[in-house]
Amino acid sequence: MTRLDLNILGCGSATSTLRHLPSSQVLNVRDRLMMIDCGEGAQLEMRRLRLKFSRLNHIFISHLHGDHCFGLPGLLSTLSLLGKTGTLTVHTFADGKRLFEDWINYFSRERTFNLEFNVIGTRSETIYEDDAITVRTFPLRHRVPCVGFRFDEKPKLRHICPEAVTAHNVPRYFYNSLRQGEDYVTPEGVVIPNAQLTLPPEPCRSYAYCSDTMPSARVRRAVEGVDWLYHEATYGDDCARQARNRYHSTAREAATIAHEAGVKNLILGHFSSRYTDEQPLLDQAREVFKSTMLAREQMTIDLNHDL
Repeated sequence: MTRLDLNILGCGSATSTLRHLPSSQVLNVRDRLMMIDCGEGAQLEMRRLRLKFSRLNHIFISHLHGDHCFGLPGLLSTLSLLGKTGTLTVHTFADGKRLFEDWINYFSRERTFNLEFNVIGTRSETIYEDDAITVRTFPLRHRVPCVGFRFDEKPKLRHICPEAVTAHNVPRYFYNSLRQGEDYVTPEGVVIPNAQLTLPPEPCRSYAYCSDTMPSARVRRAVEGVDWLYHEATYGDDCARQARNRYHSTAREAATIAHEAGVKNLILGHFSSRYTDEQPLLDQAREVFKSTMLAREQMTIDLNHDL
C-alpha cells in the first residue's frame, strides 16, 4: 500500500496557546512531503515528528492571515542553514509572493536551494500535478481571499499475480505493461486477458483541507466524495453568532458539510483559544456526522484507512 500520511503540526486558531499551535500540516505522499499552511512553530513540530526537511518540496498557503503563514520565513531560513538542495515551491497569492520573496532575499541571500513561487488565485484550478497526485484549489468564504486544497491520488498500477504469470510463461520485461492494464499475447498468438494475470490496484484516496471559512455550497461541492476532510471548527454551538460574524464555522456546521458532501471521514481543527476542552465540539459534530475526530499536534493519520 502506498504511503499517504497526514501529520498535524498545529490545529489552533489565531494565537498560539499552551495547548495548540497555529495551523500547519504536512502531507506525506510516498515519502514526498507537502506542507499545508505554515503557522508559527511548524518547523519545531516537524522535528518532533521526525519529518525530514530535505523531503519538503511544496508549501501551500491557504490565505494571508498570520496564523497560517508567520512560520514560513523562519522555516525558509532554517532550510537554507541546513543546506537543503533542489527546488522548493511556495504556492501563495501575489501579495504573499511579494512579502515572502522580499523577506527571504533580505535575510537569506545565499540560499542553498532554489525557491520558486507559484501565484494562485481564488478560483478552482489545478495548481500542481505529478505522477502520484493532483492538487486543486477551491474558494473558501472568509474575510480575505482564501482557498482550500484538494489532493487526489492518480490511478495506481495493477498488481502482478505471480502464480498466473508463471503458469503462462509471461516474460519479466512485459510485467510493467501488465501493471498498466495490457493483455499478454503469447508467441503462438493467444491473448491472455490482463484480468487473469493481475490483481486490481489499490483504491485511489483523496484529502481536502478547508482552513478558514463559513459553511457554503461551494465548499460542499468542492469536497464532495473525498475520503478525508479537514474542516475548521473554530467554535461550538455556544458561539454560532460569533462564527458567522468572523466568517468561521462551528463544529456542527463542519459536520453538516461532511454529511452533505458524502465524505468518509472528518477531522476538526482550528480551535478557538477559548476552549480548554474540545470534547463538546466533537460531541456536537458527531450528532450530525459520526466519523469525526479531533486534530491534535503531533498526530499522524494514515489516510489509507477510515475511522
